[in-house]
Amino acid sequence: MFGISIIEWVGYMGSALVAISLTMSSIVKLRWFNLAGSIIFAIYGFVIDALPVLGVNGLIILVNIFYLIRMYSQKDYFEILEVKTDSTYLQAFMKFYAKEIEKDYPGFQFEPGSDRLSYLVLRNMAVAGVFLAHRHEVSTLIIDLDFVIPQYGDFKPGKFLLVENQKFFTDKGYDKMCVRIGHKKYQRYFKKMGFTKQDETIYTKKLN
Repeated sequence: MFGISIIEWVGYMGSALVAISLTMSSIVKLRWFNLAGSIIFAIYGFVIDALPVLGVNGLIILVNIFYLIRMYSQKDYFEILEVKTDSTYLQAFMKFYAKEIEKDYPGFQFEPGSDRLSYLVLRNMAVAGVFLAHRHEVSTLIIDLDFVIPQYGDFKPGKFLLVENQKFFTDKGYDKMCVRIGHKKYQRYFKKMGFTKQDETIYTKKLN
């Protein structure tokens, strides 16, 4: 095609994957894409008998595998820290990530108030995200915002908060969670967290 051989296309594909990996904000995704690109480049180097290309990418493959194994085997420490909605830190956090939040939750407006619940999700004592909600009726919790900063976008903070720590919310008297979402990425996310679709935008989850 276009006078380019198949092996050249393989080389271009490897280059594209490596380039794409450098755009990833998630370190895990970066490693996986970089690993795939390095494997393809190593194959390319082997076929064209370019030992330097094969050797360098073979080393990159080992480095990526080493860090991926370490990432997946490392046991992270998570903590839920309740803060007041008028917290100076919380307001600074919301301002700093305003563009990312607007992209994921179009039209969201942060409105501090005494009826709002606000939690910081800590990962190895670093703030990984923020969870904002409010009570509806007696025992239903309406999720206003469940945001994780880009480098921690691997579902672990959400799994810790919404799956492994349901007792945290049931102890506060909640037996149901509800969230309104439109972004397809978050529809997939909340399904993974055990929520079921009620209509086009409403997802709910009963707490055990």
